[in-house]
Amino acid sequence: MLYWILDKLSALKSKIERKRLEHRWYKLRQRGMHLGLDVWLPASTWIDPDYCFLISIGDHCGFGEECLILAHDAQMDEFLDAARIGQVTIHESCHIGARTVILPGVVIGPKTIVGANSVVTRSLPPNTVCAGNPANVLCSLEDYLSKHRSRIAVATKVACVTSDTTFQERRHIAETVKKEMAYAVGGRTAELKGKGGTPRTPPLFKEHSA
Repeated sequence: MLYWILDKLSALKSKIERKRLEHRWYKLRQRGMHLGLDVWLPASTWIDPDYCFLISIGDHCGFGEECLILAHDAQMDEFLDAARIGQVTIHESCHIGARTVILPGVVIGPKTIVGANSVVTRSLPPNTVCAGNPANVLCSLEDYLSKHRSRIAVATKVACVTSDTTFQERRHIAETVKKEMAYAVGGRTAELKGKGGTPRTPPLFKEHSA
């Protein structure tokens, strides 16, 4: 009985967290921020609250946990009574690794991957893979994808984890990865069917109460 209650409370908590996340996306758009469709913007992504209207995120982007997106720099404010502000534009199909910091005045070109813990201090070109502090181009996106295509062709593959994955299937994945690295396939397909683990922004929100 106790476990049944805990399961129900956990499901309710998940629903509340999802609604809070959707409300946050709604409020950011309402305050002038461009937030595209099919974007994974987790609750832990810090968005500059005062200047979010200077931030634009294109369609199909994804962010790891605990990223920071800044549109202003007020470090000199005490001394000069002024803060530097700038637009931040993240074009479509960019994927930003966990704990990345994006500074004001930056443009990240379409289809750019930024590695975890990077600090983006200047604009990054499209179709590239970048990382570091400051973030620099490591290779082209095509080179990166080509490398993984070759590896996927010969690597062990398992089904990605979705809302339908059973305990036995999870155990099978764990046992497989104990022996060697593997590729989990089908994640994007599952997301498009609404069975993935990352809720994404719809194109529009219906009006709802605050």
